[in-house]
Amino acid sequence: QVQLVESGGGSVQPGGSLRLSCAASGSIFSIYHMGWYRQAPGKQRELVARITSGGTTNYADSAKGRFIISSDNDKSMVYLQMNSLKPEDTAVYYCNANISPGYSAPKFNYWGQGTQVTVSS
Repeated sequence: QVQLVESGGGSVQPGGSLRLSCAASGSIFSIYHMGWYRQAPGKQRELVARITSGGTTNYADSAKGRFIISSDNDKSMVYLQMNSLKPEDTAVYYCNANISPGYSAPKFNYWGQGTQVTVSS
C-alpha cells in the first residue's frame, strides 16, 4: 500500500505565501504523476496543479502565475509554492499521487488527509 503525508497548511493574510509538502511512502514501484487538489466548503474538489514524473506541469487557470508545483522523484515528494494568496484560495488542499504499487500492477490514485489553507485579513 501507499501512504501520502502532507504538511505546510496554515493561515495567512492576502498577498502572503505558503509552501505545501507531500511525501509518498510504501509500495511504490513507479510514480506517474503527483499533484494538488483543493475543496472549499460547498464546492467540488478541483485540480490546482499536477506534475508528471517527466516534469510536465499543469495548472488551474486560477493558479497560473501565482503557484508553482515541483517534485523530487528520488524522495517521492511533491511541493506547492503558493504566492500572492487570495481569500478565494481558502480550502482544504489534498495531495494526490498516481502510482503503480508493483510490477505489472495497475496505477492507482492515492490521496492524503488534506491540510487547511486559510487566507483572510
